[in-house]
Amino acid sequence: MPDSTQPIPILAAVILAKNEAKHIRDCIATLSFADLVVVSDSFSDDGTAELAGAAGAVVLQRHFDNFAGQRNAAMDAVHAEWIFFVDADERITPELAEEVRQVIRQGPEVGWWVPRHNYIAGRRVRYGGFYPDYQLRLLRRDRARYDPERPVHEVVVLDGPAGQLRNVMIHYNYDDWAQFHAKQRRYARFESAILRDRGVKPWPHKFITMPLRETWRRYVTLRGYRDGWIGLKLAVWLGIYYGFMPHWYLRRGAAA
Repeated sequence: MPDSTQPIPILAAVILAKNEAKHIRDCIATLSFADLVVVSDSFSDDGTAELAGAAGAVVLQRHFDNFAGQRNAAMDAVHAEWIFFVDADERITPELAEEVRQVIRQGPEVGWWVPRHNYIAGRRVRYGGFYPDYQLRLLRRDRARYDPERPVHEVVVLDGPAGQLRNVMIHYNYDDWAQFHAKQRRYARFESAILRDRGVKPWPHKFITMPLRETWRRYVTLRGYRDGWIGLKLAVWLGIYYGFMPHWYLRRGAAA
């Protein structure tokens, strides 16, 4: 990190990482527009930290607790006026980089939503909630905080207005369907823990109504049908993982 005799960077790009050796160098390569690149690593064992350091990033280590906690800890540790959170499987286009540098010189926005193009198993998905898929990632460090009550699918609390950027970042969500299922199971367990902490009960009717509601939302309301077979496949599986599995894990926990 820069010492106290150096000027505080205007913009720091921060990557949260855990075993991202496949992506980390390509991600860092798209962040040269930032004044500082930081990788907040959760003690990877695949060489992620070493690769990040060799690519010019500052590497911080923190044991993973949850996503909101990781991001808040990064904002506490990285002393920059603006923080741009980027995931290791995301890439920043030159057009977006230029737009970011422009908007941080303006006001009064203290946060900016960034649209994404999402690729799943090598195919860009345009509907079903996968585009524009705005993410609130560009933040004035002293005017933003992640809600600790939302440890997954994080929510930013802003002290001021937010704007929307025009240019997109590229998100390589899942290389294959096995990776998709593994990550969705992990998210479902996080959501189950949130429900348990809120005192939600695993009522039997929710095992039917919740997945049906989510599948309908993805496939019909958000027009997932326009992506063809992959739109249907995603709607059904996300109905299961968002609607059924959290309550299933909740029920299993209650019965244990």
